Amino acid sequence: MFTGLVQGVGEVISITKAEDSALITFASDLAADLAVGDSISINGVCLTATAVKENSFTADVMVQTLKLTTLGSLVSGSKVNTELATRADARLGGHIVQGHVDGVAKVVASEPGDKWQRFVVQIPESLRRYVVNQGSICVDGVSLTVGEIEDQASQVTLWLIPETLAKTTLGQRKAGDLVNIEVDVLAKYVERLVQAQNLSPILNNDSATGDEK
Repeated sequence: MFTGLVQGVGEVISITKAEDSALITFASDLAADLAVGDSISINGVCLTATAVKENSFTADVMVQTLKLTTLGSLVSGSKVNTELATRADARLGGHIVQGHVDGVAKVVASEPGDKWQRFVVQIPESLRRYVVNQGSICVDGVSLTVGEIEDQASQVTLWLIPETLAKTTLGQRKAGDLVNIEVDVLAKYVERLVQAQNLSPILNNDSATGDEK
């Protein structure tokens, strides 16, 4: 589990592609705190370190992950947001982030202001129902608060503070770029519970009918 509080910006050193996976090596200061088998978030995607050196680590990325996230578009030299798995004794400063990307969004606008940068993304329609005003959303591994929602256009407006712009890659994103999105997992659990509640009378009736037979 992660919190969406990016701990550093890493860089892709090399990518070796196979038929059903890719080995990607990243330069990162966080490598010093990694061991083989540890989880690390790369642009919001939970990866497992398969080899670790003093200032770099390698992860084996499955083809499905390459297709469903922006990791498939990484090239040597690409900058990435990095975060180690959260500790049980640490403060949860962001929100619960699993590193399980729900979809890819397109940056619609990135406009500087006096104190904040207006950042607008167009998310997949299937994710709209999980996003609420003042709720949490994870963009390229960064925990952010939803500022505005435009349902008809499936657009979400976020406000990036100078700290976020300085410590993550979001300040480099421009209109047309793609970013990984993970919605709040709590919303998905609530939806599942409601669905189960709505189905329970039907299941009970089926069960009763079965007994009568």
